[in-house]
Amino acid sequence: MSAPAPSSSPAARVSARIGGITPSATLAVDAKARELKAQGRPVIGFGAGQPDFPTPANVLEAAEAAVRDKVNHGYTAAGGLPELREAIAAKTARDSGFEVDPGRVLVTNGGKQAVYSAFATLLDPGDEVLLPAPYWTTYPESIALAGGVPVQVTADETTGYLVTVEQLEAARTPRTKVLLFVSPSNPTGAVYPREQVEAIGRWAHENNLWVITDEIYEHLVYDGAEAPSMPVLVPELADRTIVLNGVAKTYSMTGWRVGWLLGPQDVVKAATAYQSHLCGNVSNVAQRAALAAVSGPLDAVFAMREAFDARRKKALSLLSEIPGVETPVPLGAFYVYPSVKALLGKEIRGERPADTVALADLILREAEVAVVPGEAFGTPGYFRISYALDENDLAEGITRMGRLLAEAR
Repeated sequence: MSAPAPSSSPAARVSARIGGITPSATLAVDAKARELKAQGRPVIGFGAGQPDFPTPANVLEAAEAAVRDKVNHGYTAAGGLPELREAIAAKTARDSGFEVDPGRVLVTNGGKQAVYSAFATLLDPGDEVLLPAPYWTTYPESIALAGGVPVQVTADETTGYLVTVEQLEAARTPRTKVLLFVSPSNPTGAVYPREQVEAIGRWAHENNLWVITDEIYEHLVYDGAEAPSMPVLVPELADRTIVLNGVAKTYSMTGWRVGWLLGPQDVVKAATAYQSHLCGNVSNVAQRAALAAVSGPLDAVFAMREAFDARRKKALSLLSEIPGVETPVPLGAFYVYPSVKALLGKEIRGERPADTVALADLILREAEVAVVPGEAFGTPGYFRISYALDENDLAEGITRMGRLLAEAR
């Protein structure tokens, strides 16, 4: 008997699990802006979620030395270099007050892998994850790939994009297993005050939930704001908390791809076993660079934060002058998240964009400015604007966009 002919159905060629992934909207906007720039068009892109500063010199020197050291030319432990795990534990105690044994640290290929590994390790099919929105585009995809169900809990500009315990409780069901908590936030720049972090943590503990908390923007806070770590404020929650972090944002090392997760020993052991099959060890040279970063001074970080703060204030000032745009003051990260709901459906150069996807497309075509529409973050009616770019480009881009949006009738 001859073998059956292979299916010609497009759906059969790619698994439903992978075929259902939505490509990263932020990377797509950044790629489109780069493409148009390469064609000679003066496009200003607000899509990039990465610092525009060089990696600190001490980190570069450590990487150069690591390249020449034969010890870094072969496989190393899947969980990370012991020296780096120890340094991450020390850095965590220094920066947030969270004391963790180096054996409870897993070094990952960037913060994204830490996110995926955390959900893959905790979730069984059908488990629900409370997902405050606006959210970073990768979170719901990683939850779904792990077999979980993201349950969106939405906050808007009236609350500064902060969800409440009451909202979380209303969304909780018998299938709820995990709360994802992010402060400072991508995409909004929102920072939860200490008392709200503690209240949410105590609620999670009382309801026997896991918490995955992403602290990758921990040092980028402004106007005297603080970003306390939830397991520090609620120590009894520590045994059911996974902390995610990395060198990307703090040390301007997005391309180096070094992140980590901290958690209970059994969870970290399982996540390490998963990583041993997924990719083995993280690049040794990148790990040596990260070791220099987390072990060194924070001077470059604070200088970068000061520059970001000046850009934040400039962006807020310019956006406040655009009719129909409402922008809560962000206290962290390097994003503003203005509401443009008042402009939807209005006529602008012969078009009436009904949603922020259409409005963003119009702005790109007519003003040559690239922004990421709120649909990518679970909340239509908003834009994410990154101010991680030159201050002159920042001013020019928002001014161009403002001139166009001022035509709305």
